[in-house]
Amino acid sequence: MRANIYDSVTVLSGVGEKRVEALKELGIQTIYDLLTHFPFRYEDLSVKSIEEIEDNEKVVLEGTALSDGVLTYFGRKKSRLTFRLNCDHVIVSVTFFNQPFLQKQISAGSNLKVFGKWDGNRKALSGMKILSSDLDNSSREAIYHTTKKIRQSTLIKMIKQAWEIYQDDLIDPMPENLLERNGLMPFKEAVQAMHFSNDDRILEEARESLIFREFFYYQLKLGWRKSQQKNSQSGSSINYNVESLKGFFETLPFTLTDAQKRVVNEVCRDLKLPSQTFRLIQGDVGSGKTVVAAAAILAAKTDGKQTAFMAPTEILAQQHKQSLSQMFDESFLNIELLTGSTKPKEKKRILQELKDGKIDCIVGTHALIQDDVIYHSLALVITDEQHRFGVNQRKKLREKGHNPDVLFMTATPIPRTLSITAYGEMDVSIIDEMPEGRKKVATYWVRPKYLERIIEFAKKEVLKERQVYIISPLIEESETLDLENVTALHRLYQESMGADVKVGLLHGKMSPVDKDEVMSAFQANQLNVLVSTTVIEVGVNVPNATLMIIHDADRFGLAQLHQLRGRVGRGLDESYCILIANPKGEKGAERMKVIAETSDGFALSEKDLEMRGPGDMFGSKQSGLPEFKVADIVNDRHILEEARQQAIELLNTAEFLTNESYDLLRKETGIINVNETFLD
Repeated sequence: MRANIYDSVTVLSGVGEKRVEALKELGIQTIYDLLTHFPFRYEDLSVKSIEEIEDNEKVVLEGTALSDGVLTYFGRKKSRLTFRLNCDHVIVSVTFFNQPFLQKQISAGSNLKVFGKWDGNRKALSGMKILSSDLDNSSREAIYHTTKKIRQSTLIKMIKQAWEIYQDDLIDPMPENLLERNGLMPFKEAVQAMHFSNDDRILEEARESLIFREFFYYQLKLGWRKSQQKNSQSGSSINYNVESLKGFFETLPFTLTDAQKRVVNEVCRDLKLPSQTFRLIQGDVGSGKTVVAAAAILAAKTDGKQTAFMAPTEILAQQHKQSLSQMFDESFLNIELLTGSTKPKEKKRILQELKDGKIDCIVGTHALIQDDVIYHSLALVITDEQHRFGVNQRKKLREKGHNPDVLFMTATPIPRTLSITAYGEMDVSIIDEMPEGRKKVATYWVRPKYLERIIEFAKKEVLKERQVYIISPLIEESETLDLENVTALHRLYQESMGADVKVGLLHGKMSPVDKDEVMSAFQANQLNVLVSTTVIEVGVNVPNATLMIIHDADRFGLAQLHQLRGRVGRGLDESYCILIANPKGEKGAERMKVIAETSDGFALSEKDLEMRGPGDMFGSKQSGLPEFKVADIVNDRHILEEARQQAIELLNTAEFLTNESYDLLRKETGIINVNETFLD
């Protein structure tokens, strides 16, 4: 029986154990994997005339060899092969390194096509390969991702072999109506074009067809899972008291922004549903997410339900407890704090009151998920900066109640294209408006040569009894270098600021207890200056801090710089962020200009995504972002939006689950008809 397209690549001739292992490194295990391992770029193999070539360009030159190839050896096993090529009366010197086997192809008078890198000053070509003289002049070469263990030419042979035998097994899951509606190339044709086409127009059409498919399938899966969550009756419906909520907002010393009102309404609508809620609340630094969380906590309280509010660090947990306590009368809503530092006697009391239902809201760190923590009626879980927790930690907290509603809060603005891919199963609320009175942080990009002036400015802020953050540059390759940098910077500021100025030090190698001590001292104004790596926490509130100086700012992403900048400007005084950087190249300079001129975190996150890509922004492994074969969520976001819209529309039609024409599409995306019956 003939193998099928989902069988192992071992069915191909010439594929033994070693090649199987090499292919596995590329994510190729089946024939289907091999046929959908597409080129990541194409080399233009059309012959160019000397006049149209730019310096350092990779080109194909055609001409007559004026001499045989001269081969010389040097060093250990290194070789140089040289000859002269007459290209339309221009004499070009051609050199091949470490390819002695090419000598037999080069003889005086022979017509050659040579691919290599052009050096215009020397009229020389650094040769890479000699092409067949009968190669079509409009031709191109597909370039694939490979490993050291498998050569480009070997991979191409395998793909050609697989195509010849298995091309008819490439079944298209897309029904005819969706192909026509979107002008998509059939799947088999698109695969063929990606590997073998020389036509730019056909190649682009194939690429866009495959991109749409990848986004469409993924958005269908996300939308289906989301609808299943919504339709399940397994959540904790919170029937809150509307009048109590209205009364709470009237007692606040400030008026909610329109964005806050919108998000409160979205959250409260969710809480009343019988299905479990998963909602991400995004809001820039200082946009007022805590009051939204407070409204949800109050809603749960009025229905006799409990809330667990988990923060990534003790300092942030303490801060949230303090903020919430200021909003509520403790005789009405009982809020407690539980962290690793809670004393045993106090912890015992809290655990008992939590179990008895006397505590309405417990704020804490990972201590909230320990086995001895038992809730009376947990109906709402709020997680601050949820990307800082492991999946298992978040899951364990949710399991403390009967499918409680879950709110995730983040002050890290997430570009829309990332939020609809990484967080597509959640509903997303955005607080995109700042409260009145929140001052903008004046941001300046300054060259390192002005460091003395910057230190003088820092001294003036300290003399005004204000506080200063100094951020040490990030060195990704080495934690040791990070530590050396921050220690050296700490010494510099200790010596420069004067004996009366207290300069603290904070870095990642310190124990959690020591970190908390330093941060608490800075919060209590016992330190004037804090020199730190990027471990200063998102959300840490020191209203008296008015200046942040970031050294080698070009080493950071825009989103990270914006997060750091958000540590100042929390009080009534004018605040400043000084970016010390000497960036290499135009891109680095552009990033510094963008952060200095833009205070909108969401606009910056979009720019950051554009400039650095999703992997650098989030870290691919923990981001939850899917790995697409062809699609790029930054460059192809216009297709993503269209694919998402169509996926939502299709999921809302009854025929998607019942019409036979969608059978293959449902199979491709793992969607089953839960109402399907097999027996009458």
